[in-house]
Amino acid sequence: MVTSSPSTPETRFARLLRRQGISRPIAWGFVALTIFMVGDGIEAGFLSPYLDSLGFSEGNVATLWATYGIVVALAAWLSGALAEAWGPKRVMMVGFVIWVVFELVFLLFGLMQENFTVMLVAFGIRGLGYPMFAYGFLVWVTIDTPEKVMGKAVGWYWFFSTLGLGVISSYFAGAVIPVIGPLATLWLSLAFVAIGGLMVLFLLRNPQTAAVTVRDSVRGVVNSVTIVKTNPRVGFGGIVRLINTLSFYAFVVFLTTYMVRDVGFSLAEWQFIWGTMLAANVAANLISGYLSDWLGRINVVAWAGGIGSFATVLALYYVPTIIGPEFGITITIAVVYGLALGMFVPLSAIVPLLAPQNKAAAIAILNLGAGLSQFIGPVIAGLVTPIGIEATVWIIASLYLVGFGLTFALRQRAGSDGSENLGTAIPEQLDVPAADQAVRIQ
Repeated sequence: MVTSSPSTPETRFARLLRRQGISRPIAWGFVALTIFMVGDGIEAGFLSPYLDSLGFSEGNVATLWATYGIVVALAAWLSGALAEAWGPKRVMMVGFVIWVVFELVFLLFGLMQENFTVMLVAFGIRGLGYPMFAYGFLVWVTIDTPEKVMGKAVGWYWFFSTLGLGVISSYFAGAVIPVIGPLATLWLSLAFVAIGGLMVLFLLRNPQTAAVTVRDSVRGVVNSVTIVKTNPRVGFGGIVRLINTLSFYAFVVFLTTYMVRDVGFSLAEWQFIWGTMLAANVAANLISGYLSDWLGRINVVAWAGGIGSFATVLALYYVPTIIGPEFGITITIAVVYGLALGMFVPLSAIVPLLAPQNKAAAIAILNLGAGLSQFIGPVIAGLVTPIGIEATVWIIASLYLVGFGLTFALRQRAGSDGSENLGTAIPEQLDVPAADQAVRIQ
């Protein structure tokens, strides 16, 4: 649908944001995303030991997180599938409501009553919430951003997302738990999620305003499946996205134990190394977006992401194994590993542009890859028992070589992937005042 936008003067700050890939109509969405993800990530570092302290078994805790992971993978796919029919804002609001309602059920009728059945159902359904909110906004970013600065835009998206989910939330939880306790901290997560959701509700306008029909919804879901058949390269992109974070989710299962028990790091030392790696990854999410618009998106994903991850996965195992618990050397390798994982971020710009008429469906496949990575990573980690850590690490590293090869299959004709040749720029991509941009495609 094509509508006329009011000819309002563009401020210098708005022009600066646009040059960095942040479209003025959705600028507040990046802030809202960060705040929402803080609320979603608060529990990650302490929920398991807190449940253990309440007397829940390791099996109960593992079942709770496994159920959550499966639902997250499904919701990650649905968020893109439904965004095409419903519009991104509606998808985000559905995710927001689901998160709040079932967090209340989880806390009031599950955790506080120590009723594991209610906890399992509520926590699992709540898993629909954050992917629909976060990945719904990713679809919005790809719809509302000019191709020329798409790399920067998705870099900013992942920067703000991981800043909230992995950094601010961890520091916040660590600061307040000693003061108010774990249960009250879980209740505070609702406040962050509520603020983020209400910001989107009142500050952002849905780019799609047409009435939603059942037929449109079904079509969106069907498109998110059939696009792999009609455009196989979108499917390849989903596989590369799955490979991207595979090592991270596998390492979470076994690497800490190995580094502390066998290599000889103290738990505090290893936690600092791992946390620094995550901080480097947050920075890489932004850096890779800028590099991709300069060096080419395919090049950054393939070489810095694929080959970089292959080398650093092996180094992160072999170097400490050979030289022992050398803190400085190991943390350096961990930082480079975190940077390499972040170099896959331009996939979020590459894949939607493979299907410009079905960006939401393409994002759905990327999201599915991300969700499956969270599930398959621990499965691969299970190979440690039958084949050993070294062989498992080689399997993980080799998959990055597969991703390296598949990345080149995503290359389009010159100018179509937004990297090698961007083609003729449209006015919105250049430093043209908003008043001269009379038409917006919604």
